[in-house]
Amino acid sequence: MTESQSRQVKCPQCGRLALYSTENPFRPFCSERCRLIDLGEWASESYRIPVKDSSSDALTSMDDDDYPGEDKH
Repeated sequence: MTESQSRQVKCPQCGRLALYSTENPFRPFCSERCRLIDLGEWASESYRIPVKDSSSDALTSMDDDDYPGEDKH
């Protein structure tokens, strides 16, 4: 794909079309402003990746009574 055939993508911040090529130093954003707004959202922890409790966390919170088949002496 040549530079003249570069594709356009929606800016993740504002939704405007942005050139996705080396000609756009802010790609995938349309401008430096949108890039900085997005960076600020990550820095202020406004964006979060959801995490499920892992099974090891669940095991540490269980009482001894919660373990089936275990003999208590």
